[in-house]
Amino acid sequence: MEWVDFFLQQLITGLSNGMIIALIAIGYTMVYGIIELINFAHGDLFMLGAFLALTVLGALGLGDWSGASAWAAVVIMLIASAGFCGLLNWGVDRLAYKPLRNASKLSLLVSAIGASFILVNLGLFWGGLPMDVFAGGVAAAAPKDFPALVPNTNLLGEESLVQFTPKDVLVWAVTVPLMIGLTWIVTRTRLGKAMRATAQNPVAARLMGIDTDRVIGATFLIGGALGGFASVIYSLYNNTISFQMGYRAGMDAFTAAVLGGIGSMPGAVTGALVIGLVRSMSDAYLETRWTNTIVFGILVLILIFRPSGLLGSRAKEKV
Repeated sequence: MEWVDFFLQQLITGLSNGMIIALIAIGYTMVYGIIELINFAHGDLFMLGAFLALTVLGALGLGDWSGASAWAAVVIMLIASAGFCGLLNWGVDRLAYKPLRNASKLSLLVSAIGASFILVNLGLFWGGLPMDVFAGGVAAAAPKDFPALVPNTNLLGEESLVQFTPKDVLVWAVTVPLMIGLTWIVTRTRLGKAMRATAQNPVAARLMGIDTDRVIGATFLIGGALGGFASVIYSLYNNTISFQMGYRAGMDAFTAAVLGGIGSMPGAVTGALVIGLVRSMSDAYLETRWTNTIVFGILVLILIFRPSGLLGSRAKEKV
């Protein structure tokens, strides 16, 4: 039946977009869980990762963007963007957040907003580079076409009304192992144990000999790297990037983190999948103009009846 196929299509689209949002949301929730900072620059960091990926693609100069060369370019972009975003996020922490570690929460928040504006303008400047992939740099503020390295063929057959493409496979093939690896790091390694100790009580962690500054730096590094992976997957999935894309992606990711329970990684993933599905279903069955209203309406309702989020735990305020 056609309505079943239509519903399945929106389900696939929503889950794929939700997984991309989840990678960004984990970066938000990791940083908040450690130092209780809403890193508003994280979405713009994600945007710069996409711009780096396009720059790398232009520098490689691959011709037809197909076959083994295209997949090799995908791997190179994933590694380059993850490394770049991880180091940039670490640098933002060292320069903007670390000096204010003992300052008020408001000071940290203002610092994060300032870092966000700096990264946005850096993206605007980057979009004006005189490269073919940036249209020669003649329109820095215009959206950029991202080459279709991943084919858009239907893996279910040309006659199927449900589209399941290699792009969807790529999203899950990259995000699921990353989440499994991150879970292993947090739960099974010394660094993960130090992260959990620092998140629970940073003063006690320092007294036990844990270098909390190193742990916080590693958290920013890992969260930024996840944002870099997400930027490449997003670009390959949607084939369009712009210097303003970080705002929308960042808002979705932040909302997902709050919806699932900020500070909880499973909560961030759950919230991201919920938002991905709600956006897809709203765009398909209602109108696009109502989508944001529905998403934030659901967020408000959940926070009214469960202030800690879907999977968040109630924490006693330290006095």
